[in-house]
Amino acid sequence: MNRGSVYWVNLDPTTGSEIKKTRPCVLIGATPINQARRAVLIVPLSSRGNSRPPITLTVRCMGREVLAVCDQIRAVDKARLLDWVEQIETDSLKAIDLAIQQVLALV
Repeated sequence: MNRGSVYWVNLDPTTGSEIKKTRPCVLIGATPINQARRAVLIVPLSSRGNSRPPITLTVRCMGREVLAVCDQIRAVDKARLLDWVEQIETDSLKAIDLAIQQVLALV
């Protein structure tokens, strides 16, 4: 449950405009918190759409470019995590961090 790990996550059920389906998601919480708690913070990834930083941005994952949907941050129970995919590239995780800071007005 390391920060930057990518897992397939079952995001259903959802409501309204929440991103849905089972899709890869990046764990963005601190590793010790991910390990200690029953829920983890994630950023969903999508193969469709356009890059519109800081809301969505292109990152490398699973050998290709995908979109990190940074305005759809959420906490999910670990029971929603299905399979580990990979550790996201360091540059991609840094880009997600910067986008989240902008989306949440932390900078």
